[in-house]
Amino acid sequence: MKKAIVLLLTIVMAIGLAACGTNGKESKKSSEKKKLVMATSADYAPFEFVETEKSDEIKGFDVDLAKAITSKLGYKLEIKDMDFNGLIQGLKSGQADFVMAGMTPTEKRKKNVDFSDIYYTAQHMIVSEKDSGITKLEDLKGKTVGVQLGSIQEGKANDINKQIPIKIENRNRIPDLIQEIKSGRFDAAIIEDTVAKGYFAKEKDLVGFTISDDPKEAGSAIAFPKNSDLTEKFNKELKKMKENGELQKLVVKWFGGES
Repeated sequence: MKKAIVLLLTIVMAIGLAACGTNGKESKKSSEKKKLVMATSADYAPFEFVETEKSDEIKGFDVDLAKAITSKLGYKLEIKDMDFNGLIQGLKSGQADFVMAGMTPTEKRKKNVDFSDIYYTAQHMIVSEKDSGITKLEDLKGKTVGVQLGSIQEGKANDINKQIPIKIENRNRIPDLIQEIKSGRFDAAIIEDTVAKGYFAKEKDLVGFTISDDPKEAGSAIAFPKNSDLTEKFNKELKKMKENGELQKLVVKWFGGES
Protein backbone atom coordinates (compact mmCIF):
# COMPACT_ATOMS: atom_id res chain seq x y z
CA MET A 1 0.00 0.00 0.00
CA LYS A 2 2.80 2.38 0.99
CA LYS A 3 4.62 1.56 -2.24
CA ALA A 4 1.48 2.36 -4.22
CA ILE A 5 1.11 5.71 -2.44
CA VAL A 6 4.78 6.58 -3.01
CA LEU A 7 4.42 5.61 -6.66
CA LEU A 8 1.29 7.75 -7.00
CA LEU A 9 2.97 10.74 -5.38
CA THR A 10 5.96 10.33 -7.67
CA ILE A 11 3.72 10.35 -10.73
CA VAL A 12 1.82 13.42 -9.50
CA MET A 13 5.08 15.28 -8.82
CA ALA A 14 6.45 14.33 -12.24
CA ILE A 15 3.30 15.60 -13.92
CA GLY A 16 3.48 18.78 -11.86
CA LEU A 17 7.12 19.39 -12.81
CA ALA A 18 6.37 18.69 -16.45
CA ALA A 19 3.50 21.18 -16.34
CA CYS A 20 5.75 23.76 -14.70
CA GLY A 21 8.31 23.18 -17.41
CA THR A 22 5.71 23.67 -20.10
CA ASN A 23 4.38 26.82 -18.46
CA GLY A 24 7.90 28.16 -18.19
CA LYS A 25 8.46 27.66 -21.90
CA GLU A 26 5.11 29.20 -22.74
CA SER A 27 5.81 32.09 -20.40
CA LYS A 28 9.18 32.65 -22.03
CA LYS A 29 7.61 32.46 -25.47
CA SER A 30 4.87 34.87 -24.40
CA SER A 31 7.53 37.24 -23.02
CA GLU A 32 9.40 37.13 -26.30
CA LYS A 33 6.21 38.01 -28.15
CA LYS A 34 5.75 41.08 -25.98
CA LYS A 35 8.97 42.67 -27.24
CA LEU A 36 9.22 44.62 -30.50
CA VAL A 37 12.48 45.48 -32.22
CA MET A 38 12.67 48.87 -33.93
CA ALA A 39 15.41 49.38 -36.52
CA THR A 40 16.69 52.90 -37.12
CA SER A 41 19.71 54.88 -38.31
CA ALA A 42 20.74 56.97 -35.33
CA ASP A 43 22.41 59.79 -37.26
CA TYR A 44 19.32 61.85 -38.01
CA ALA A 45 18.77 64.36 -35.23
CA PRO A 46 16.24 65.26 -33.99
CA PHE A 47 14.48 62.11 -35.27
CA GLU A 48 17.05 59.67 -33.85
CA PHE A 49 20.57 60.33 -32.61
CA VAL A 50 23.17 59.59 -29.93
CA GLU A 51 24.87 62.23 -27.81
CA THR A 52 28.13 60.29 -27.54
CA GLU A 53 29.62 62.70 -25.01
CA LYS A 54 26.75 61.87 -22.63
CA SER A 55 25.77 58.23 -23.28
CA ASP A 56 25.20 55.56 -25.93
CA GLU A 57 21.43 55.91 -25.62
CA ILE A 58 19.52 56.49 -28.85
CA LYS A 59 16.94 59.22 -28.43
CA GLY A 60 14.85 61.60 -30.49
CA PHE A 61 11.37 62.25 -31.88
CA ASP A 62 11.00 58.82 -33.52
CA VAL A 63 12.23 57.10 -30.35
CA ASP A 64 9.74 58.92 -28.12
CA LEU A 65 6.92 58.19 -30.55
CA ALA A 66 7.88 54.51 -30.81
CA LYS A 67 8.05 54.20 -27.02
CA ALA A 68 4.62 55.80 -26.66
CA ILE A 69 2.94 53.54 -29.23
CA THR A 70 4.57 50.27 -28.13
CA SER A 71 3.78 51.04 -24.49
CA LYS A 72 0.12 51.67 -25.32
CA LEU A 73 0.04 48.33 -27.15
CA GLY A 74 1.65 46.49 -24.23
CA TYR A 75 5.07 45.82 -25.79
CA LYS A 76 8.62 46.35 -24.59
CA LEU A 77 10.79 48.22 -27.11
CA GLU A 78 14.29 47.31 -28.27
CA ILE A 79 16.12 49.66 -30.65
CA LYS A 80 18.66 48.44 -33.20
CA ASP A 81 20.97 50.90 -34.98
CA MET A 82 21.80 50.24 -38.67
CA ASP A 83 22.96 52.14 -41.74
CA PHE A 84 19.95 53.75 -43.40
CA ASN A 85 20.41 51.89 -46.70
CA GLY A 86 20.18 48.56 -44.86
CA LEU A 87 16.96 49.22 -42.95
CA ILE A 88 14.47 47.83 -45.49
CA GLN A 89 16.51 44.67 -46.01
CA GLY A 90 16.89 44.31 -42.25
CA LEU A 91 13.12 44.47 -41.89
CA LYS A 92 12.56 41.95 -44.68
CA SER A 93 15.10 39.51 -43.19
CA GLY A 94 13.42 39.55 -39.78
CA GLN A 95 16.04 41.57 -37.89
CA ALA A 96 13.35 44.02 -36.78
CA ASP A 97 9.58 44.27 -36.39
CA PHE A 98 9.36 47.83 -37.70
CA VAL A 99 11.49 50.74 -38.91
CA MET A 100 11.33 54.36 -37.76
CA ALA A 101 14.00 56.57 -39.28
CA GLY A 102 12.31 59.62 -40.73
CA MET A 103 11.55 57.36 -43.70
CA THR A 104 9.43 58.53 -46.63
CA PRO A 105 6.93 55.96 -48.00
CA THR A 106 7.95 56.08 -51.66
CA GLU A 107 6.33 53.85 -54.29
CA LYS A 108 9.60 51.94 -54.65
CA ARG A 109 9.77 51.17 -50.94
CA LYS A 110 6.09 50.19 -50.85
CA LYS A 111 6.93 47.28 -53.15
CA ASN A 112 9.00 45.74 -50.35
CA VAL A 113 7.31 46.88 -47.12
CA ASP A 114 4.05 48.30 -45.79
CA PHE A 115 3.81 51.75 -44.23
CA SER A 116 1.78 53.41 -41.52
CA ASP A 117 0.00 56.71 -42.01
CA ILE A 118 2.25 59.79 -42.26
CA TYR A 119 3.21 61.07 -38.82
CA TYR A 120 5.43 64.04 -39.76
CA THR A 121 6.02 66.14 -42.89
CA ALA A 122 9.18 68.08 -43.76
CA GLN A 123 10.97 69.43 -46.85
CA HIS A 124 14.28 68.94 -48.63
CA MET A 125 17.01 71.50 -48.05
CA ILE A 126 20.12 72.32 -50.08
CA VAL A 127 22.93 72.83 -47.54
CA SER A 128 26.23 74.54 -48.34
CA GLU A 129 28.80 76.89 -46.81
CA LYS A 130 27.92 80.58 -46.55
CA ASP A 131 30.52 81.69 -49.11
CA SER A 132 29.60 78.99 -51.66
CA GLY A 133 27.40 81.29 -53.74
CA ILE A 134 24.73 78.59 -53.85
CA THR A 135 21.36 80.24 -53.23
CA LYS A 136 19.11 78.52 -55.79
CA LEU A 137 18.93 75.21 -57.67
CA GLU A 138 20.53 76.64 -60.82
CA ASP A 139 23.68 77.42 -58.79
CA LEU A 140 24.27 73.67 -58.40
CA LYS A 141 25.22 73.28 -62.08
CA GLY A 142 28.48 71.36 -62.31
CA LYS A 143 28.73 71.07 -58.51
CA THR A 144 29.33 68.00 -56.35
CA VAL A 145 26.25 67.29 -54.25
CA GLY A 146 26.16 64.82 -51.37
CA VAL A 147 23.20 62.67 -50.28
CA GLN A 148 22.62 59.89 -47.78
CA LEU A 149 22.77 56.46 -49.40
CA GLY A 150 19.32 54.95 -49.87
CA SER A 151 17.49 58.10 -48.78
CA ILE A 152 14.66 59.98 -50.49
CA GLN A 153 17.19 62.79 -50.99
CA GLU A 154 19.25 60.50 -53.20
CA GLY A 155 16.24 60.17 -55.49
CA LYS A 156 15.72 63.93 -55.37
CA ALA A 157 19.32 64.49 -56.48
CA ASN A 158 18.77 62.20 -59.45
CA ASP A 159 15.66 64.22 -60.37
CA ILE A 160 17.64 67.47 -60.16
CA ASN A 161 20.39 65.98 -62.30
CA LYS A 162 17.91 65.48 -65.14
CA GLN A 163 17.41 69.25 -65.31
CA ILE A 164 20.68 70.61 -63.93
CA PRO A 165 23.89 68.57 -64.41
CA ILE A 166 25.46 67.80 -61.03
CA LYS A 167 27.88 65.21 -59.68
CA ILE A 168 26.13 63.08 -57.05
CA GLU A 169 28.10 61.48 -54.20
CA ASN A 170 26.54 59.37 -51.44
CA ARG A 171 27.57 58.55 -47.88
CA ASN A 172 26.07 56.29 -45.21
CA ARG A 173 25.59 58.93 -42.51
CA ILE A 174 24.43 62.56 -42.33
CA PRO A 175 27.49 63.69 -40.29
CA ASP A 176 29.65 62.41 -43.16
CA LEU A 177 27.84 64.76 -45.57
CA ILE A 178 28.41 67.73 -43.26
CA GLN A 179 32.09 66.86 -42.89
CA GLU A 180 32.54 66.57 -46.66
CA ILE A 181 31.04 70.06 -47.13
CA LYS A 182 33.32 71.51 -44.47
CA SER A 183 36.39 69.83 -45.99
CA GLY A 184 35.53 71.18 -49.44
CA ARG A 185 34.96 67.80 -51.09
CA PHE A 186 31.23 68.52 -51.51
CA ASP A 187 29.86 71.83 -52.72
CA ALA A 188 26.48 71.08 -51.16
CA ALA A 189 24.28 68.32 -49.77
CA ILE A 190 20.55 67.58 -49.80
CA ILE A 191 19.23 66.99 -46.27
CA GLU A 192 15.76 67.09 -44.71
CA ASP A 193 15.16 70.64 -43.48
CA THR A 194 14.39 69.70 -39.88
CA VAL A 195 17.66 67.78 -39.64
CA ALA A 196 19.64 70.49 -41.43
CA LYS A 197 18.41 73.17 -39.01
CA GLY A 198 19.88 71.14 -36.16
CA TYR A 199 23.30 71.42 -37.78
CA PHE A 200 22.91 75.15 -38.43
CA ALA A 201 22.74 75.69 -34.67
CA LYS A 202 26.19 74.13 -34.29
CA GLU A 203 27.85 74.89 -37.64
CA LYS A 204 27.62 78.65 -38.11
CA ASP A 205 29.30 78.53 -41.54
CA LEU A 206 26.48 76.47 -43.04
CA VAL A 207 23.34 77.83 -44.73
CA GLY A 208 20.52 76.34 -46.76
CA PHE A 209 17.32 76.79 -48.71
CA THR A 210 14.33 74.49 -49.12
CA ILE A 211 13.13 72.98 -52.38
CA SER A 212 9.68 71.67 -53.26
CA ASP A 213 8.87 67.98 -53.42
CA ASP A 214 6.19 65.75 -54.88
CA PRO A 215 3.39 65.94 -52.24
CA LYS A 216 2.63 62.27 -52.92
CA GLU A 217 6.12 61.36 -51.71
CA ALA A 218 6.43 63.62 -48.69
CA GLY A 219 6.49 62.96 -44.98
CA SER A 220 7.72 60.27 -42.61
CA ALA A 221 5.98 56.97 -41.90
CA ILE A 222 6.66 53.72 -40.03
CA ALA A 223 7.72 50.73 -42.14
CA PHE A 224 6.54 47.17 -41.43
CA PRO A 225 7.04 43.77 -43.10
CA LYS A 226 4.43 43.07 -45.77
CA ASN A 227 1.03 42.12 -44.29
CA SER A 228 2.13 42.73 -40.69
CA ASP A 229 -0.79 43.03 -38.26
CA LEU A 230 1.20 45.75 -36.50
CA THR A 231 0.44 48.25 -39.27
CA GLU A 232 -3.22 48.58 -38.33
CA LYS A 233 -2.46 48.56 -34.59
CA PHE A 234 0.11 51.36 -34.93
CA ASN A 235 -2.23 53.39 -37.18
CA LYS A 236 -4.98 53.24 -34.56
CA GLU A 237 -2.61 54.56 -31.88
CA LEU A 238 -1.24 57.24 -34.22
CA LYS A 239 -4.78 58.43 -34.92
CA LYS A 240 -5.54 58.62 -31.19
CA MET A 241 -2.31 60.56 -30.54
CA LYS A 242 -3.13 63.01 -33.34
CA GLU A 243 -6.64 63.55 -31.98
CA ASN A 244 -5.72 63.93 -28.30
CA GLY A 245 -2.70 66.18 -28.92
CA GLU A 246 0.00 63.75 -27.76
CA LEU A 247 1.70 63.71 -31.16
CA GLN A 248 1.75 67.50 -31.34
CA LYS A 249 3.39 67.67 -27.92
CA LEU A 250 6.24 65.51 -29.22
CA VAL A 251 6.52 67.70 -32.33
CA VAL A 252 6.85 70.79 -30.16
CA LYS A 253 9.35 69.04 -27.87
CA TRP A 254 11.70 68.03 -30.68
CA PHE A 255 11.04 70.56 -33.44
CA GLY A 256 9.70 73.54 -31.56
CA GLY A 257 6.80 74.17 -33.91
CA GLU A 258 3.92 72.85 -35.97
CA SER A 259 4.29 69.72 -38.10
